[in-house]
Amino acid sequence: MTDPLRDLIEVMARLRAECPWTQEQTHSSLRGYLIEEAYETLEALDAGDSEHLREELGDLLMQVVFHAEIADSDGEGWGIDEVAEGIRDKLIYRNPHVFGEATVTSAAEVDANWQRLKAERQQRSSPTEGIPEALPALLYAEKVLARTGIDLDASDELGDRLLALVAEARAEGIDADLALKQAARRYAERA
Repeated sequence: MTDPLRDLIEVMARLRAECPWTQEQTHSSLRGYLIEEAYETLEALDAGDSEHLREELGDLLMQVVFHAEIADSDGEGWGIDEVAEGIRDKLIYRNPHVFGEATVTSAAEVDANWQRLKAERQQRSSPTEGIPEALPALLYAEKVLARTGIDLDASDELGDRLLALVAEARAEGIDADLALKQAARRYAERA
């Protein structure tokens, strides 16, 4: 019996050792590939295509293994085992209803516990700390609103209103993505 995950790790180690292109790669040089694979994974998920999702998750996993191999081979002090240990420990810590004594009765309670435990460990100094700047503006704004508790009125025509606002920004020569991110930051600063 083989271990496909270990096999993948060994293939990547060999590529790093023997392939000139792979040897030249750095965390920074792979940035675009990581973003592309993440978006391709989301596209497959949104399409509801399970086989395509499996394939794209493989490409995304390859990026994780590639970055871990770079760190390991360049002497950064960690590799795939440390990545796996870190996420394993995080999952155990943030799910005390499974791995500890906590009791929950709903998915909402699980999420609330997760967020509370995350906040305890991370001790953020501002509402935007820890929200990746590279997130698309709408997702960034959503996370800021979730952290600050600001509740804006919703509408059945939300998509139409967003599209109209983007069209308005475009007509005025305004970068809608940047404008939204800046507005989310201003709201966060007031929270």
